[in-house]
Formats: sequence, structure tokens, C-alpha cells
Amino acid sequence: SWAGARPELRAIGYDSHGVAAHFGLLRRFIKVGEVDLLVAELGLYGLRPDLEGLGISFSMRFVYPVLQELGVPFAFGTVRHALRNHVERFGRRGLATMVSGVPVRSTHPQVHPDLPPTRLEDVLVLVMP
Repeated sequence: SWAGARPELRAIGYDSHGVAAHFGLLRRFIKVGEVDLLVAELGLYGLRPDLEGLGISFSMRFVYPVLQELGVPFAFGTVRHALRNHVERFGRRGLATMVSGVPVRSTHPQVHPDLPPTRLEDVLVLVMP
């Protein structure tokens, strides 16, 4: 869903070894029930493997004032179930809530003439109030 997207905000953290972590944020309309709601989508998230478990996710708290500036009620991101243990760290400090069982419609990463342009996925949704 981020192919060709131009994030409104990019956060890149550096240390003496180069890029330590990064993510992007982009406002999008999503359908919640029957309502189209403007929210912020978090994506392009990456963390250098040698830094996992060191509490870097706690620095995500800087996102809250940004969400207020953007005028959105919450931010969300989706991840594969295989990343559950990794993203659960956000929830441990009250930074986010992880929700499962939410069907998410997204576009296929490539064009397939024999498939519809969108697919329904079972992913974990990370919500930051």
C-alpha cells in the first residue's frame, strides 16, 4: 500500500553506525463501519536488528503531538502475524494497542490480470491514540 506513496512525515534515527530506525506517516481516509475517517497511517517501519529490544520503540511517543498537529484521531499500521512479538513492544508501554481480527482491504503489490486489484487480508493492526 506504500508503493509510490510520499509520506508527509519521515522519521529517521541515526547513531554512530548509520541509520538506526525509520518510519513514515501519511494521512489517508479509511472506512470504519460506514464512515470515511481521516487518519494517519504508519508505514515504512524499520529497525536495525542489533537495536531490537533496547527500548527504541519508546521514542515513538513523539508521534502523539504530530497526530494532534495533523488533526487526526489516531494513527494505525498493519503488520503480518509473524511480527506479533516485535510490535507487541509498543503496547507494553501504553504507546499503542494491537488489534487482531480486523479485515483490511489493500491493493496487490503487482498487477495481476486474473485477480481483482484489491485483496482482503488478515493482519495485525497497531493503533496509536
